[in-house]
Amino acid sequence: MSALSALPLGLSLLLLVSKSWNYEAIGPGCHLYPFNVTIKSDRQGTCRGTHIIHACVGYCESSAFPSKYSVLLASGFKHNITSVSQCCTVSKMQKVKVRLHCGFVWQEEIEIFTAKACQCDMCRLSRY
Repeated sequence: MSALSALPLGLSLLLLVSKSWNYEAIGPGCHLYPFNVTIKSDRQGTCRGTHIIHACVGYCESSAFPSKYSVLLASGFKHNITSVSQCCTVSKMQKVKVRLHCGFVWQEEIEIFTAKACQCDMCRLSRY
C-alpha cells in the first residue's frame, strides 16, 4: 500500500519548491543539491508539511568527433559526426516521510522520494 493511498479521499497534494536554484554555488560536475519543499493537501493548505529533499544538478562531459569510416558506410555517408553525451542523473533514491499538519485535529504522514546519490550517466529521454 503506497503512502498516498492512505490519504483521505479527495485529498490531492501540491508540491511547492521554496528555494531557488543557484548553480554558481554548486561547482563543476554532478552533485546532490538540497532544497526545501512544501507539500499542501489543497490550494488552501488545509494540510501542509515541509521537508528538505535533494535533486541532482550540474553537468557532465559531452563530446563530438568525426565518425569512423565504418559508421559512414553503415549510414550511407549521412552520419559524419558522432556524439557522446552524459547527463547528471539520480543513481540512488530513498523515501522520506513528511508529516502533514492538518489544523489541531490530526496529522497525516506521507512518503516522497529524494535523491540519495548522483552520477553522470547516458542521457535518457524517459528520465526527464
